[in-house]
Amino acid sequence: MWDALSSSILAGAFFAASAVIVLAGLRMTGLADRIADRTGLGEALIGGVLLGAATSLGGIIVSVTAALDGNASLAFSNSVGGIAAQTLFLAVADMFYRKVNLEHAAADLSNLFQGIVLMVLLTLPFLAMSSPEFTLWAVHPISFVIPLVYAGGLFTQRRVQDNPMWTPVATRDTKADEPDEEDNESRGQSTVRLFLIFGGLMLLMGVAGYVISKTASELAQRLDISGSTVGALATATVTSMPELVTTVAAVRRGALQLAVGGIIGGNTFDTLFLVASDISYREGSLYHAVGDADFYWIATALLMTGILIGGLIARQRQGPGKIGGESILLIGIYAAAVAIQFSAGP
Repeated sequence: MWDALSSSILAGAFFAASAVIVLAGLRMTGLADRIADRTGLGEALIGGVLLGAATSLGGIIVSVTAALDGNASLAFSNSVGGIAAQTLFLAVADMFYRKVNLEHAAADLSNLFQGIVLMVLLTLPFLAMSSPEFTLWAVHPISFVIPLVYAGGLFTQRRVQDNPMWTPVATRDTKADEPDEEDNESRGQSTVRLFLIFGGLMLLMGVAGYVISKTASELAQRLDISGSTVGALATATVTSMPELVTTVAAVRRGALQLAVGGIIGGNTFDTLFLVASDISYREGSLYHAVGDADFYWIATALLMTGILIGGLIARQRQGPGKIGGESILLIGIYAAAVAIQFSAGP
């Protein structure tokens, strides 16, 4: 079906699906903020779990579809490239919060702990790569470990939130997670209705993700571009656009923990792309089917996450250009990674 379409139609479908993902993601931000207030679960946890998973749905559809088609590099790099791009988005959001460094104002123990869990999850694919190519039902054992670590992290994160053993120091610039005043339209909507609307938007994003995967894969073949380049810089960036939109929108709403939690939680959820892709890739271990360029991006994501956690701990008030020093580092590292990817050729 897709190979019968002209390149112009494929490109049009790619950008149309991208627009759907961005618009749906924007609508989700306000819904997630209200759900956090209604349920009392807090912005950090709702941002990390509900919003993070929802905005990642388009990306997981891309990875699974690519894996089913036997395109291991696209499936893998779409996941890890998205993590790097989404971490960069916090630096962009920092530019929109002019009062103080975003990482200073959004101090939250849950986000800090989730960032550490993310670093642990990002090291597991390296263990898989360096271990013998052994599989169970064509799935590498590491793919069974990743969901367990993810679930354990969520359970412990809730315990950390409810019974913290230490808390960030509150300053005059710290923005606390407090329920917002709902408008008349919001008051007329039940919590169940909010969840139903949220679920409908997730389904819409899933369909858009499928279209993006198919069109990107076909265009890459026609243009003779590597799956790693397409995954890390094209599909990963496009399917990560909801995170950029929702993060900036959350910052402008003053929901700072939702913004940071949505990125870190979304990145943590994105590691599950690798599990789903490994299961969908029926030719053996996904981790042994990809190349050095794909693992370069997971190393980049790991480095950027470490710098982000350092920024959350150091809590610099302001840096050059009224953004944090870690934001400048994140921008520089991502720009260098893109330059290296292109210099490596197709």
